[in-house]
Amino acid sequence: MTTQSNPPAWQPGVTGGGTLPSGPGGRTAAPSGDGHGPQVGQPTVTIGAYPDYPSAQRVVDHLADNRFPVERSAIVGTDLTLVETVLGRMTTARAGLIGAGTGAWFGLFIGLLFGIFTIGNWIAVILAGLVIGAIWGAVFGAVAHAMTGGKRDFTSASSLRANQYAVIVDADVAEQARQLLGRLHLGGRAPQTAG
Repeated sequence: MTTQSNPPAWQPGVTGGGTLPSGPGGRTAAPSGDGHGPQVGQPTVTIGAYPDYPSAQRVVDHLADNRFPVERSAIVGTDLTLVETVLGRMTTARAGLIGAGTGAWFGLFIGLLFGIFTIGNWIAVILAGLVIGAIWGAVFGAVAHAMTGGKRDFTSASSLRANQYAVIVDADVAEQARQLLGRLHLGGRAPQTAG
């Protein structure tokens, strides 16, 4: 009679054995180094923070005009806020009208494709595609809105807005960027340095 021994329980950082099954890439191992994985890209330095995007864009444009390697810079929006602007009330009739417009464009596209290969009255084929697309779009738009049960009776547009925009560059070219920006005055704040 043979006895079966249980493998030791899995423990983090201990390789070999354990009850944790291996994955598709083989047996898992603890991350090396500090546990945060490989460093992504070069270290960066913030050379300025601006209240709006056009100011940050002017900074990068100024750097580009002065032959700075702008591919080593980035504009980073911070303190992001999602703003959903309500555009109006949505009714089943309005949903049908919007659906009709979308369907008409799709029907026009299909009509043009069939019209290219039609011998004879190709204008009738295009108009038929447009009308059929508008009808089906209206039906689908109205039905889709009616199925929501009045839970979202408005239309809106969403956008992300940042509280400020920071211009960052790779650390090894930060001094060159600061010198070039010394001649440009936009009202931005220079980053605070601990000292």
